[in-house]
Amino acid sequence: MSNLHLKQNPTLADYQQYIKEMIVERGFEGGQISEIFMLFLEECGELAKAGRKASKMKVDIGSDSFDVGKEASDVFIYLLDICNHYDIDLEKAFREKEEENKKRVWK
Repeated sequence: MSNLHLKQNPTLADYQQYIKEMIVERGFEGGQISEIFMLFLEECGELAKAGRKASKMKVDIGSDSFDVGKEASDVFIYLLDICNHYDIDLEKAFREKEEENKKRVWK
């Protein structure tokens, strides 16, 4: 039984803290960053496959069924785990990067 709780209207920082606590609760702390990256990329592939299926693109009929929302959630979890590993405040990083992007000229 999990003791984790995510508040009703969480901030991005709340999600990051939740993932940090989840990793400990489930016994995954101390994982190597290379392993976390591989898991992240695996989930990205599953998200792509779910997107293909949702778009009615041809896929192997024997392949597993994937839900786009659930796969996107898995990608989010591993992204936050990577950020926590490197002590990145993702909201702060996003805001800083977006300020840079706003100054770019897009063709």
